[in-house]
Amino acid sequence: MTITQLSTFLKIVELHSFSAAADNLGYAQSTVTTQIKQLEDELGCTLFERLGKTISVTSSGERLIKYAEKMLQLEREIHLDVSDEENPSGVLKLGVSESLCISRFPKILMEFNKDNPRTEIRIQFVTHESIPDLLQKGELDMVYTLNPLFEDDRIKILHKKREKLGFYVSPEYSMAGKTIREKDLKDVPLLLTGHNCNFRHMLISDFEKNGISPTIVLETSSKEVLKQFAEGGFGVAFIPEMAAEKEIKDGRLKQLTWKGKDFPVYSQVLIHKDKHQNKAIEHLVDYIKQLG
Repeated sequence: MTITQLSTFLKIVELHSFSAAADNLGYAQSTVTTQIKQLEDELGCTLFERLGKTISVTSSGERLIKYAEKMLQLEREIHLDVSDEENPSGVLKLGVSESLCISRFPKILMEFNKDNPRTEIRIQFVTHESIPDLLQKGELDMVYTLNPLFEDDRIKILHKKREKLGFYVSPEYSMAGKTIREKDLKDVPLLLTGHNCNFRHMLISDFEKNGISPTIVLETSSKEVLKQFAEGGFGVAFIPEMAAEKEIKDGRLKQLTWKGKDFPVYSQVLIHKDKHQNKAIEHLVDYIKQLG
């Protein structure tokens, strides 16, 4: 079997279609069909059930998935770690929190690319609950996240830095310039992140302990949207301090002085506990430590 065949196999699994996989990979559909047929012949099993235009992965195919993912991960690591230790070449798959992409990571990535032009960084946004599985499956090599401190036996923390969450309003908003506690946010329109966000969970839990029912007027995973609504005077946005730095500097938002419960969050660099730290990972972590 070949890396190409395994890559094609995983793309079919992802897209649930031979033709879609062929289009995505730039192959003729007959090429994709031939690659899978060769793989099935070598393994002596059927990988996909073909029922008209619908396909499904067989039990043998399901077992192959984790091995194929590991093989492709190893291929990336070989390119990044063997070809040139000081100038690694290959693909590094990185998961990043949206808040870090809004503020710090673009600058970090630009500086990293200057000194590591042969390393290709592929980025995807990640949520807290998806991180351990993505690292364990090898779908990501490394994660740069903003969250409460990670506690998972599968995860190794390479770097952490304490960060802050804050409450932000338009300079014209009635609460602008005030010092507040939990009780001061009773009946105040709140602009919050979505249900899967740990920032929201921390705040709602604090409200519950203080007997407060929050008035939530907007929920979205986009920090940019939350900031825009806060600028428009629609309420109080609860977001990471780093995500509002530009708006504070430009005078478009003001941070309220918070005297309530502390909300401990950290920017963190994570890998799977068994992951080999190749030169590309080491270099990127160094830039995050210096510039993050």
